Amino acid sequence: MGLHIVVCVKSTPANSNVPVDAATGQPKIAGVPAAINPYDEYAVEEAVRLKERAAGSTATALTVGADAAAEVLREAIARGCDAGVLISGAEFDGGDSLATSLALSAAIKKLHAEKPVHLVLFGKNTSDVGAGVVGAQTSAWLDWPDATAVKKIEAIDETSATVHRAMEDGVDALKLTLPACVSTVKEINEPRLPSLKGKMAAKKAVLPKWGAAELGLTPAQVGAAGAGAVVVKAATPPARPAGARVEGANAAEKAAKLVDILLERKLI
Repeated sequence: MGLHIVVCVKSTPANSNVPVDAATGQPKIAGVPAAINPYDEYAVEEAVRLKERAAGSTATALTVGADAAAEVLREAIARGCDAGVLISGAEFDGGDSLATSLALSAAIKKLHAEKPVHLVLFGKNTSDVGAGVVGAQTSAWLDWPDATAVKKIEAIDETSATVHRAMEDGVDALKLTLPACVSTVKEINEPRLPSLKGKMAAKKAVLPKWGAAELGLTPAQVGAAGAGAVVVKAATPPARPAGARVEGANAAEKAAKLVDILLERKLI
């Protein structure tokens, strides 16, 4: 039968230059170039590698977002995934990790009912929010085992997976009963570039779009209504003051002046 691997991806700003609305204190995402979350590239690559290791396996990409987020699903397909599903609708606007993970878990349950899911992969965190909790929260909604900071999936079959977790003091080896959720770190692989064949498949792919109703959820459970945390205000970091240049006739004179400045400011 092979494995059914689901990989969750997110559309994030392509750079860190996201303006903030001075009136509302909220980031202005509209019009900002977007791309697949960099950490999710490693999860996608691992999903494809696992699919290639076991004959008859498939990989499905999932994302929550606006209609434009479908592009990250096409990116995942271009890199080797077989299909993608977009979770989208006005009811999902303003959701945090709690609401997002609930939507993902409902979509995974729906996929699982159609074809048993063995493993769900996540990137370690997103480049925009960086909380790094969606994988664990999704596993909690599903009541499935979970492993974070995974740097290697050593062995996997339809009932279990042996994974290595990167820890501060070494490596943990865990055997997970499947189905399970795994959050990966960058050390797990080197993502491939999309192939021409993959790009053609991505362009032709039909991406189902599921709203709250299709997932068996109510608008009160998702988006801002279902959020456990609300962003009150966002702000860009203050500009750093210009540096000072220490002048002198030679290196010794410059060093002496620098020492005097540091002593004056009680830095030494």
